[in-house]
Amino acid sequence: MNKDIKYFGIDISHLVFDVTDSDGNYYQFKNTISGFKKFEKLLDLSSHCVMEATGYYHYQLAYYLLESGIKISVENPLAVKRFIQMKLSKIKTDKSDSKLICEYASQVDLKLWKGSSKHQIECLQMTRLLSVYTKQSTMLKNKLHGETVLGNPSKAVVSSIKRSLKQLEKEIDNLEVKLLLLVKEAHQDVLTRLKTIPGIGAKTALMLVVLTDGFERFSSGSELCSYAGLTPVIRNSGTSVNGRSRISKIGNQKLRNLLFMCSFNACKYNKACRDIYERIVAKGKSKKLALIAVCNKLLKQAFAIAKSGLIYDDSYRSTLAKN
Repeated sequence: MNKDIKYFGIDISHLVFDVTDSDGNYYQFKNTISGFKKFEKLLDLSSHCVMEATGYYHYQLAYYLLESGIKISVENPLAVKRFIQMKLSKIKTDKSDSKLICEYASQVDLKLWKGSSKHQIECLQMTRLLSVYTKQSTMLKNKLHGETVLGNPSKAVVSSIKRSLKQLEKEIDNLEVKLLLLVKEAHQDVLTRLKTIPGIGAKTALMLVVLTDGFERFSSGSELCSYAGLTPVIRNSGTSVNGRSRISKIGNQKLRNLLFMCSFNACKYNKACRDIYERIVAKGKSKKLALIAVCNKLLKQAFAIAKSGLIYDDSYRSTLAKN
């Protein structure tokens, strides 16, 4: 623990946020700008605020503190939860949580939170809305199919569903056009080069750039694979525990799902991915495990292309395999 740093553990919810500092002092503030200003009066250059990533609730306070020049860390809720469980605490309140978050902060290596640019935030908002619209479109198509199967579908119902589908498709098209323009403003070069990788199409390249912020937040392909939750977890302990290796799944699920969908085409058209798939299957391993290895390889290729400034060339496979 760095004695020169004063930690502030923050447990945040929709209406309020609870704070406990290194000296054991407890405070509660409204989750509003006025509450942020009152909290800021407690802080100085030695302060380090720590909170969990809690869906949407932590964002406003996190960005307010960041813009005020306060050191802040936004931690994985699972890591904090495990720390609390290790303490065997039987008391579960917002006050106790903020106290334990403060204690957690003093005992682990914290990474400073940098937030995202306004450009990146807008891209992510569009991506999330596109995901919602896509799910709604699928639901409506299934509903339309279900009504048709009945044999005598109501004309009013069918017409309503078709109108809704038409409007959704229009909104999806408009959002996709705007998202592409936004991404091109900041990452045109990376976007173009990613599309040279066999197995990665235009939409996949676009989503890779959005979900990784143009690969700018990562220093290695391995770090990026960890972010996507594609790194293996080994389950060995003594002589009694010898479980199968599996991926961690603690990471960006959208990125992981995107790569898994791409892995099928990559096995057909990307020689490096096809080789690793065939090698793993030949060893008697499952096809799913082989596809996960392909996802890992594909993501490392994308990272190498993004960072190198080069386009994909199959003769440079050894270079692309690094990191």
